Amino acid sequence: MAGHGPQQPLRRRRPTYRQRRNIFHDYSDDQFIKRFQLDRAGIIAVTDLVRDKLQSRTERSRPLDPETKVAITLQYLATGKMQQCSCDDFGTTQPTISRVITQTLDALADPQIRRQFMRFPRTRDEIQRKQREFMETSGFPGVVGAIDGTHVRIVAPRVDEHLYVNRKRYHSINVQVVSDAKYRILDIVARWPGSVHDARILEESGVKLLFEQNLMPEGCYLLGDSGYPCKQWLLTPYLNPQPGAKANYNRIHKRTRCVVERCIGQLKRRFHVLHGEVRLSPEKTCKIIHVCGMLHNICKARNIPLPPDEEEDDVDGAAEPNEDVPANPNAAGPAGRNGHHFRDYIANLQFNVDE
Repeated sequence: MAGHGPQQPLRRRRPTYRQRRNIFHDYSDDQFIKRFQLDRAGIIAVTDLVRDKLQSRTERSRPLDPETKVAITLQYLATGKMQQCSCDDFGTTQPTISRVITQTLDALADPQIRRQFMRFPRTRDEIQRKQREFMETSGFPGVVGAIDGTHVRIVAPRVDEHLYVNRKRYHSINVQVVSDAKYRILDIVARWPGSVHDARILEESGVKLLFEQNLMPEGCYLLGDSGYPCKQWLLTPYLNPQPGAKANYNRIHKRTRCVVERCIGQLKRRFHVLHGEVRLSPEKTCKIIHVCGMLHNICKARNIPLPPDEEEDDVDGAAEPNEDVPANPNAAGPAGRNGHHFRDYIANLQFNVDE
C-alpha cells in the first residue's frame, strides 16, 4: 500500500528466567531433612540411582539438573503439595514441576531399583537376623515379618470409580505392607482398589508364593491380624482365647504385630502425600506408594529422624477383621485347618507358661 515503507522484521523477545537458588550450597543438612526428608548426601545418593534417566539431553532453556528434579519430587512427597514446590526456591513453573515429578517417579519406580532397598530376607544369615530382632523386641520366636493393610486416600477415579470405595466409604488404594522389627519395609503391594480385602491381596501376592513354594525355610512366620487366614506360615490371633497358652500367645502376638502398624504410621508421617488425598490417577498413586516405601527404607539406613510433633500411629492402617475369612478352622478347607492346628501347636510349645 502506497505511503508505507518496508516492514521491519519482528524481533524475538529473549526469554526471562526466574532466579534459582543453589539449595545444595545454601541449605544445611537439618534444612534438607526438614524440607526433603533426606540429607544432602542422601539426595545425591538417590539421584545417582536415576541420573541417566533424569539428565537432560540439551542445555536449551536452562534445564533442571537431576539433583534438583529429585529434590522437587522429594518435597512433593514430603508435603503432598505441588504448589509449594514451585514457589520454594526452584525458580520454575507449575507445569514444569508436574512434568519433573512424573519423570522422577517413573525413574524411581523401576522394580530393579526398588529391589535394592526393599526385599525379603533370603539367605540363612538374613533370615536369622530378622528372627533375632523380633525375638529381642517381643519374645515371639521364628518371626521374620509382620503384615498389615493400610488405605491411601485418592480422588475419585474416572474409570471403575465404585471399586475404589472402601469400607469407610471413601476412595482409596488398599496397600499391603510387610515390616521387620526395625520398621523397615520388606515388601509393599500397591495396586488394588480400596474395596478389595486384605486377604484377597495376600492371596494374589508374591509373599504367598515365597512361603507356599517353599522359598522360605520352615520355621519362618509372618504375623497378621484376624483379617487374614491362619496358615502355617501366617499366624493370626485367637478370636476368643482361653486363659493360659492361648491368652499368652495373643498377648505376645499383639506386641509383636504392632511393629507393622508403627511402620505404616512412620511411612505416612515421613511422606505426608500418603496422609492426605492424592489427587492423581490410581496408577500414578501406586507409583508414589512404591517409591515412598523405598525412600522410607533409605531414610532408615541413613538414620534420618522422623518429622516431629505428629502422631506416629497409623490412623486407618490397622485392618478390621474380614467377615469373608471364616474364623471356623473347618470352613477354610484343609489349609485353614492345618493353619489353626499349627497355631495351637506353637501356642502350647512356646507360650504354655504362667506369668
